[in-house]
Amino acid sequence: MSDGKRAASAPWIRTRLRTAPGAAVALAVLVLVTAFLAAAFPRAVDAYETKGLRHDIRRADAGRSALEIARPQPGLELPQAQREAGVRTPELKRVGGALVKALPAPLRADMSSVAYGLRTTKPVLATEPWLPRPDTVPPQLSYTAQTGLKEHARLVEGAWPTTPDAVTSASRAVRGAVTEETAAALNMKVGSTLELPTAAGGSLKVTITGVVAPRDPRGSYWSADPLVRTPSLIPDPTSPFPQNYWTGTVLLAEDAGPALLATATEPSLFWRFPPDPSALTGPDGDRLTSVIASLESGPGLLKVRAIAGDTAAVLTGLGHVVKDNARMRDAISPVIAVAALGIGSVAAVVLVMTGALIAARRKAELALMRSRGGSLRGIGGRLLAETSVTVLPASALGLLLAVLAVGEGRWWPAALASAGVGLLVCVALPLRTTLQHIRPTLHGAREDMVSAKPSRRRTVAELTLLVLAVGAVTALRRRGTSGGGTDVLVSGAPVLVALIAALVLVRLYPLPLRLAARPMARLRGAIGFLSLARAGRSSAGGALPLLALLLALATAAFGGSVIAGIGDARDDAALTAVGADARVSGRSERATLPDELVRTVRDLDGVRSAAPLRIEFGVTMPETAAAAGDADGSGTGDGATDTGSGAGTGGGDAAGASGARAMTMVGVDPASYTRLARTTGLPDFPSGLLKAAGPSAPLPEGAQSGPERVLPVIASPAVAARLGREAHAVDTLSGDFKVQVVGTVGRVASLASTNFLIVNSASLEERAPTTLLLTGAPDPGKLRAAADGNGEEFAVQLRSEERARYVNTPMQAGAERIYLAAVAAGAGYALLAVLLSLLQTAPERKTLLARLRTMGLTTGQGRRLLAFEATPQALLAAGGGLLTGWATIVLLSPGIDLVPLALAGVAGSDTSPVTLRADLWSLALPAAGVVALAAAVAGVQAWWASRRGSITELRAGDSR
Repeated sequence: MSDGKRAASAPWIRTRLRTAPGAAVALAVLVLVTAFLAAAFPRAVDAYETKGLRHDIRRADAGRSALEIARPQPGLELPQAQREAGVRTPELKRVGGALVKALPAPLRADMSSVAYGLRTTKPVLATEPWLPRPDTVPPQLSYTAQTGLKEHARLVEGAWPTTPDAVTSASRAVRGAVTEETAAALNMKVGSTLELPTAAGGSLKVTITGVVAPRDPRGSYWSADPLVRTPSLIPDPTSPFPQNYWTGTVLLAEDAGPALLATATEPSLFWRFPPDPSALTGPDGDRLTSVIASLESGPGLLKVRAIAGDTAAVLTGLGHVVKDNARMRDAISPVIAVAALGIGSVAAVVLVMTGALIAARRKAELALMRSRGGSLRGIGGRLLAETSVTVLPASALGLLLAVLAVGEGRWWPAALASAGVGLLVCVALPLRTTLQHIRPTLHGAREDMVSAKPSRRRTVAELTLLVLAVGAVTALRRRGTSGGGTDVLVSGAPVLVALIAALVLVRLYPLPLRLAARPMARLRGAIGFLSLARAGRSSAGGALPLLALLLALATAAFGGSVIAGIGDARDDAALTAVGADARVSGRSERATLPDELVRTVRDLDGVRSAAPLRIEFGVTMPETAAAAGDADGSGTGDGATDTGSGAGTGGGDAAGASGARAMTMVGVDPASYTRLARTTGLPDFPSGLLKAAGPSAPLPEGAQSGPERVLPVIASPAVAARLGREAHAVDTLSGDFKVQVVGTVGRVASLASTNFLIVNSASLEERAPTTLLLTGAPDPGKLRAAADGNGEEFAVQLRSEERARYVNTPMQAGAERIYLAAVAAGAGYALLAVLLSLLQTAPERKTLLARLRTMGLTTGQGRRLLAFEATPQALLAAGGGLLTGWATIVLLSPGIDLVPLALAGVAGSDTSPVTLRADLWSLALPAAGVVALAAAVAGVQAWWASRRGSITELRAGDSR
């Protein structure tokens, strides 16, 4: 019996696929695209997390990321021969090889830059008279005998340091080498000799036999200890006066380590292993953190000491690098989850809509099978077989394409996502179809949304969803996404908001139809009345199509606003740092710009306007004002949080004062500055506010300022609150005078400080500008040439270059690409939802047009009828999507921090939060596309129906 059923089922499936190949292909394509997106998402997340982890480890300073195992020299209680053998190269390599094998997964060493050796931990005072002494202080040198010098350097001069005879602790002469930079800074050359004091009172002579150049100066071999490559001039901490001395490192021959045992430099053995991140993946981050913690102070350290000695210690900053990466990942994940849940929900609804469309098209066929004795199990089994034949291969192909498109990432999350898509379609279509045929159905009354009344069950379900949506939105607004971790309820808040909006709009949709039906009924033409009647009875305006549209539009608007917010945040950060499109300033904060330089730069091609500024940091707040500010609690002072220079971003007010008693004075030309502020979008003010008259009028060139002169100033809100409206005396390098606040602005160009005064530079005794701000697009090369051609060093900053500094890390770039894909997918699914909803009612419209044409309906009237019928649903979806997207952004913006996506900082750092703002284009374009597509489909359908004869449609049956 079972064999007969199998024999009957196979021809049935083949017959169905041959009869309706278009529907099968369309379903397969939809499943293919959805499965591809579902499988690509987890792989894309894994890929950017993997690239981000590798990028952070490679970019970290070598001294911070390298894993170093160190222990003191062999104990003095050991025989001398044993001590010497313990620091020779064979023993160091043996221990190093054992340590490499003992490194726990996923930590792996980059064997190309591994270094073992013996180094001095106590710098030696070099008394040779030919060494440089900048402040009469002799240099202090360190010595190291480490492996791999020939592999990591090239010989520039002389010969490689060697050990012709076996070196012991009794040796009193060894050979060494220095880098080019060390030789140039310390006046060393081939043949130079240095002496190290020994513990017994003698000396160890070191002869420089070669000068070398690093093959990879930024590699771990040379950068883990920068003094090995480059000497440094550092201040003497023991001197009461500012004195500096040189410090550097001499590279001894590889086997010269035993000679250091006789010195008083406290030599130490070390094994340095730079990490190899090439095999690390994003999910390895947590394991890597645990492994490093174990090596530093856990079971891993015990294994290290069993190999390297009981006094060995593990030193590394790699754990902090990985933790910083994890904080960035945890800050980005909740924002990505919002997009993922939104697009996933849209895709699921569209797939269910596709199943509903197929079920509607086959309703009569399956009803006939049911009336002739077909069982629900048999009908469901056939539908499951038909669906599986097309859906499962399409789902597998989508998985394959996702694996090929996104090369890095775990396989099983993608497989589960793709299988979930296939399972949803395979189950939803048979289940929905069979449930419609549990009982035989007769033709009943037509469904009319205008007169339909929701049931109590529907009301309870909608109220339940409303409570969930309110709770999710409240949780997101209170907790936000910057705390890290992904909460499904919080990330699903936009989905729930869209769901509630869909249910509310479906309830409200009949009201305008009822209001418009009666006036339309009184009109002479039948087109308006028929279109409203059709719109009220169409299933295209049901909850499911509307939910798909609102979800898609809200997700597209949310994703577009995130992308726009990232760009706006980077633009604003660049503007804050530079102050305009370009900036020319001195290398020091007090350096002034010559008039000739100002004129030359102002006349360059591409410069639209120039605004000279005189910026003076560390101006002391008047005593009474500072005391008042401290008394009323406003004197907490943020002016000391930054330190500024003329070439920097103009940060602080702390130079010469502290806390709330310091501020920055900015002298401006009111006309040029307000013009620049309006051009760049910074807060401006009426230039007449800074115009002084009488005794406070602008000074003639070279005149001295009097302390009784009162100058009008524009202040920051914090300074204005402390100064009040009274005049206060201030002492500045630009003159002594009194200031009186006549207005406030929240920001000033080129300053990040919130404690500042803006004064008319013409009223200052010293008015030479320290900064020149430019608008326009000057050529960077010509601008720098003009700044350098004056004979002095000036700093040139470009807003475009500063903007490029916020280059996406792999993690940020990957997250941004996911949001771009979310916007595109949301728009695509929205258009597909419109198409599916119109296709579901296409047979009814064709039959309606055929019947009305027999009653004298013209082709033009038919087109208008279909267009008017589709208009209410399209306007409802577009308007509802626009409103839902805007409401979602407004409701959720307090809990969304875009700093991890926009800037290099991590949530919780000192970077100001970047909130989400609605983007007009992201809201309007998808909504307009929905209306345009609905109109286009209605027009095409009317045109196609006019080309077909009415007899075919009328013979198709009485389809209501």
